[in-house]
Amino acid sequence: MQIPYILLQTVLVPVLLTPILALLGKKIGKYVGWIACGILTYTTILLLLVGVDLWNGSQPISEEYTWSISIFTLKFGFLADGLSLPVAFIMNLVCAACAAYSIHYMEHRIEQLYGEEAKGMHAVYYSIYLLFAVGLVGVALSTNLIELYVFVELALIPSYVMIDLYGYIDRHRIAMMYFIWNHFGAALFLIGIIIASFTNGSFEINALHMLSGNPVAFWVCLLVLVGWLVKMATFGFHVWLPYAHGEHPTSIAAIIATIVGLGNYVIVRLLVDQLSAVFQIFAFPLMILALITMVYGAFLTIAQDDIKRLYACSTISQTAYSLLGIGSLTVMGITGGIFYFLSHTIGKCILFSVAGIILCQTGLRDMKKMGGLAQKMPLTATLCILGSMILSAIPPLSGFQAEWIMFTGIFQQGIGGTTAGLVAALIGIFATFLTTVYTFWPVMRVFFGPLPKNLEETKEAPFSMTIPLFILALVSFILGIYPDLIMKFLSSAIP
Repeated sequence: MQIPYILLQTVLVPVLLTPILALLGKKIGKYVGWIACGILTYTTILLLLVGVDLWNGSQPISEEYTWSISIFTLKFGFLADGLSLPVAFIMNLVCAACAAYSIHYMEHRIEQLYGEEAKGMHAVYYSIYLLFAVGLVGVALSTNLIELYVFVELALIPSYVMIDLYGYIDRHRIAMMYFIWNHFGAALFLIGIIIASFTNGSFEINALHMLSGNPVAFWVCLLVLVGWLVKMATFGFHVWLPYAHGEHPTSIAAIIATIVGLGNYVIVRLLVDQLSAVFQIFAFPLMILALITMVYGAFLTIAQDDIKRLYACSTISQTAYSLLGIGSLTVMGITGGIFYFLSHTIGKCILFSVAGIILCQTGLRDMKKMGGLAQKMPLTATLCILGSMILSAIPPLSGFQAEWIMFTGIFQQGIGGTTAGLVAALIGIFATFLTTVYTFWPVMRVFFGPLPKNLEETKEAPFSMTIPLFILALVSFILGIYPDLIMKFLSSAIP
């Protein structure tokens, strides 16, 4: 059965239902979270159906729309191909899982901040929450540069509001810090795409390749790349991330980590795909920056005792893995880099959510005050181990396959290229060892050893928090056993 406007629906349905969610939330409070989860589950199913069509040999699905206002006409569209579809699907799936997870978590957080009767704050939270998915999916499916920028902003602004309204220590200042840094990156990106669009006479992403041979292409590539490196918190631009990730409500932690990693997709879609000749100039410096970020981020993570801040700092290191693969400019490196971004999104969602569960159930963030919690929270301990396995690339989960494919491409570039390329690949392998250290170290500190007396009454988290995370772990397991479910798509889009 042909579903009309299937890509438009994935973006428009959550937008249209946001006011209804706001009205219902004032009456039913936290239970509006199940409606939000249902909406995102529906859009996830739509994306899955698109994926089935592409898997069965269908051509990429494209939708184009025209919006006319008086003398002004705006054209925009959506494209689901082998690159955009898996990115959109995984991001939407994570948003759906976090919506269910949020129900108990936000009940706890809103009671702390605003009292038990503040049902309206549930309405605000879930109304804004739906915009995350709209922004993320919109970025993945956009065919127009201005449209893409609008969706980037649509994902960013709710993040700022969430931190400001529901965050932790000094949340107002940190929300502003997050807003300024990310808007600085977005401004550079906007300047780059405006220069490209006026030079080409077109805002279409597929028109970017016409800049090849034009000196302007270098500056466009530089502005777009640096803009997204700021938003990805690479070394030198990373200052804001530990604060923003450490103090936001943990129910949206995975989504903000996804926004950080989204730059990997945009770089491939705009620069590798459309401006490959110019991007080659930046490729090896990008690999060097990625290595510095990976190693620095790893040591910064190891130095943390606060479990939320630890997983926040690890995002700095983990996001750079994909940049290393993309910088190799090999097919395996690029596809593996995108695969790793998606795998990391799942793994980091699980780990950040585990940190939120611990905070809800114990009231603690300091790992020095924890230990032995596996006795009281076996499901949460299992989730933490699974999330750590994904990030540490331990089979049979998706991180292993993603990292294996990515490093195959990186070593191809090193062996077939320069000695420096080979050294970069070897340093990347060293960084993977550090990942294993900083992901399993908190597992040992939090869940094993003697149980402190003040934690003897700790209870396991409700199923609404754990089951969505086990579903994500199952997706990672399936992708780890059968990576062709992702690689068939990516390989078709990145020749």
